[in-house]
Amino acid sequence: MLVAVTGAAGFIGSNIIKELNRRGHFDIIAVDNLTNGDKCRNLADVDILDFVDKEDFIQAIVDGEYDNQLDYIFHQGACSATVEANGRYIMKNNYEYSCLLLEYAQKNEVPFIYASSAATYGAGKIFVEDRENEVPLNAYGYSKMLFDQTVRRYFSGGLRAPVVGLKYFNVYGHREFHKGRMASVVLHNFRQYQEHGGVKLFEGCQGYENGGQTRDFISVEDVVRVNMHFFDNHTQKPDELSGIFNCGTGVARSFNDLALATINACRKAEGNNPIDLATAVTQGILEYTTFPGDLAGKYQCFTQSNNTRLIKEGGYKTAFLTLEQGVENYVKLLLS
Repeated sequence: MLVAVTGAAGFIGSNIIKELNRRGHFDIIAVDNLTNGDKCRNLADVDILDFVDKEDFIQAIVDGEYDNQLDYIFHQGACSATVEANGRYIMKNNYEYSCLLLEYAQKNEVPFIYASSAATYGAGKIFVEDRENEVPLNAYGYSKMLFDQTVRRYFSGGLRAPVVGLKYFNVYGHREFHKGRMASVVLHNFRQYQEHGGVKLFEGCQGYENGGQTRDFISVEDVVRVNMHFFDNHTQKPDELSGIFNCGTGVARSFNDLALATINACRKAEGNNPIDLATAVTQGILEYTTFPGDLAGKYQCFTQSNNTRLIKEGGYKTAFLTLEQGVENYVKLLLS
């Protein structure tokens, strides 16, 4: 089985390859743009058949070089910066690229899993995978929403191979070191704690108290499990599930909860007892900083995955890690 993974040197793509290797799959075409050469560290401990530059891969797809060659595609490649202001760049990397691969996958009858995003919901309060609930706040969210719409048209017209879109909520975990500002708050808080003995969060906004904004935080471990659930379905079972599904825990937790989980995971590793939020604030271990002006009107203060469709139509039954479990697992990896 020849599997292509785009965004292979990125956060989620490299974790998917690691899991494929664990399952005995090594015939993998890793596709990425290594302009940021540090990302190759994410491929250093995985085994692949070949690495192909993203632009070369696109040209090869256009030229028909991969016709009837690939057996599966995990499309994780995209510009994931929600603060990216260059809309043309976003649309080329996220929308046009995805459309090209979707067309290839349908023409060649190749199962196709792709990364959508909870950013498609914008400031909405209903997180159900339907167009009427999607009003994105930025170009990133718009590019993901527009491709979801393209996929829905394929659904209505009939599919030649299964297609699954996963609307990732706030993912954190191993192999995100290269993401800079767009890395998870867990990684930022961990680094702050290691360097300064304390962490910082944004002040409250839009009626939320300091650190009180809530998101659905999901470990990359769970994200990989969801991807593998559909991979197993497409490669081992006859029903060939398709659809656009939320990929979150279904539980909203505050940034205060997230910071405290990180602090206490670090303290546990140090042999210290856990502390509560009031103590963390009183002792200056948790501080609040001014909310960034460039995020005004573009910031989701609340997200919470509705997993009804994932469970009932997608058949996903595995329990998700709690925030504390996922953060502790991640902190152990970071410390090691």
